[in-house]
Amino acid sequence: MRKGKKLINQPKNIVNEVLEGFALVSGGKVRRLEGLNVIVRSELTPGKVGLLIGGGSGHEPLFPGFVGPNLADGAVAGNIFAAPTPDQILAATQAVQRGKGVLYLYGNYAGDILNFDMAAELAAEEGIETKTVRVWDDVAAAPPERMEERRGIAGDLVVIKIAGGAAAQLDSLEEVYRVTCKARDLTRSMGVAVAAGTFPETGEPTFELSDDEIEIGLGLHGEPGVSRTKRMPADALVDFMLERILADLPYQPGQEVCLLVNNLGATTMTELLILGRRAHQVLQKQGIRVYDTILGSFCTSQEMAGFSLTLMGLDDELKHYYDLPVQSLAYTKSGL
Repeated sequence: MRKGKKLINQPKNIVNEVLEGFALVSGGKVRRLEGLNVIVRSELTPGKVGLLIGGGSGHEPLFPGFVGPNLADGAVAGNIFAAPTPDQILAATQAVQRGKGVLYLYGNYAGDILNFDMAAELAAEEGIETKTVRVWDDVAAAPPERMEERRGIAGDLVVIKIAGGAAAQLDSLEEVYRVTCKARDLTRSMGVAVAAGTFPETGEPTFELSDDEIEIGLGLHGEPGVSRTKRMPADALVDFMLERILADLPYQPGQEVCLLVNNLGATTMTELLILGRRAHQVLQKQGIRVYDTILGSFCTSQEMAGFSLTLMGLDDELKHYYDLPVQSLAYTKSGL
């Protein structure tokens, strides 16, 4: 049994110190709400639709790392692999609302759904309108006819990218909701791991995996996947994943997509580039144009060794919001 070594202080202080870190290293661009697990932009545009994202800690830089111009206005963090509480979500809602309502955007997990819904009810009592978009991009979690049972994994990033642009430019919460739903519904992902991450409080692995096995379709909270197979070369693994992703929407020849190659925690840039190379080869052979590629560590699960692939289909409207420049601690993109 492998136990992970962590560069931490007291385990009970992990989330608090992580959020202190986000605020301090941002150079004043974001601030932490005093006494709360909430990060918000230091300068919020008056009269805009608010965008609030959030979920459990342990997936950094998701979610606080994506707070910035043309991205989220705020992020609320739960404990490690646990949903944020309704009172913290409400405080974050109050902090980011600027008179046009607030869009909640988060991964499709039971605890997040329960607590964000409770916060929405509390916000309504204060006269703050909210709408919710849950990301459910994981093709391994459930068949297409049960789409709403799927988990949100790395597709969170590309949907946040679109939602942030829409919230910056559109005047109504309803329109921001519409555009964000479109992006979510055109996004599909799949993840695999060759080694489990560990719980930072204990160092214990989140699941057991033999050296010659690969975990297929695992979630971001350290939960095991839906199946296992023997290890295979990188090209064969990408082929296996993209065959399932492409068939699920389905993506058609001529479709433009954004490709996200996401490190789940302990995969090297060398490996990601080999995997990204194969993904481009497969998509080109299928007649699918890669409009842009994002490659790096965005939605992680501690030091889990593995990766995920995400495709988001694009049309002219989504490309407009995707092309807007963004700057945050974890993700910067120049305007096209």
